[in-house]
Amino acid sequence: MVADGTWVRVAPGVFVTGAEWRRLTPMAQHRIRVEEVMARSRTPALISHFAAAALWQIDVLGAWPTRVDVTIDRATGGRSGGAITRRALGREGRASVPFGHHRLATPAQTALDLARLLPFLRGVTAIEQALWTGRHGGALATAADLSALLDEAAPARGDARVRRALEASATLAANVRETHMRLLVVALGFPTPRLQERRVLRSGRLVYGDLYFPDADHWLEIDGRGKYLSPEYTAGRTPSTVVIDEKNRENEIRREVRGFSRLEATDADRPQRVYDVLTADGLRSTKPRPHPGDPILR
Repeated sequence: MVADGTWVRVAPGVFVTGAEWRRLTPMAQHRIRVEEVMARSRTPALISHFAAAALWQIDVLGAWPTRVDVTIDRATGGRSGGAITRRALGREGRASVPFGHHRLATPAQTALDLARLLPFLRGVTAIEQALWTGRHGGALATAADLSALLDEAAPARGDARVRRALEASATLAANVRETHMRLLVVALGFPTPRLQERRVLRSGRLVYGDLYFPDADHWLEIDGRGKYLSPEYTAGRTPSTVVIDEKNRENEIRREVRGFSRLEATDADRPQRVYDVLTADGLRSTKPRPHPGDPILR
């Protein structure tokens, strides 16, 4: 039953039905994995990196691991194995809070750890999720928190990447795809956009734009398919009703801006398509169209 996906093995001795598991986001799946593994770990540990991110609900672009990250002292020489990945970074001086009989890296520490570990783009998504001011209850950390931790810590591999990622980070990205698209359009030579543009239309309707280019008065909507299919967003409406409502909203916005574009969130994985759509809709770039395989974001 595990082999055919009817059941999923979450941790040693812990299983969940495949249907229930597949309804969860990758981050939610990893959070459950972390909770179950650490509940069965008798040795106190410092939960860190992706494991801490899942517990704090700091999303990260790309795949989540299948093992749980903990940080250990370099001198212990511990090895990864089973359900746990041991990262020998030194526990001393690392910001953490209690988590049962374990410790949990703080959001700021978690964002820094991931930005050191991951490529630039993925590191920025982790930082921006920690800094996101639109989160229920407010941001988990501030840029000042991250900078202070970085300055206080001993120099470490990846510090230059962290500083670059921190400089590129904003506080209004509601999800990792907004971060990805914002960084991509700038790398493609388009103007730097504003996130979550707030505007009251002539009808009195309040709208927010995912990305807005003020000098060009150009509005960009980034759609995930959940907007049309997920109960969280449809609020009881049928997909066709959602499409009609969204089209009416778009028509109102188009009457008040010079340019309007719409992209799917996954289009950020296709830089040529993003370039073609934006230029066709009248937004100018200072760079030529990228060739397939060109390094856009590193």
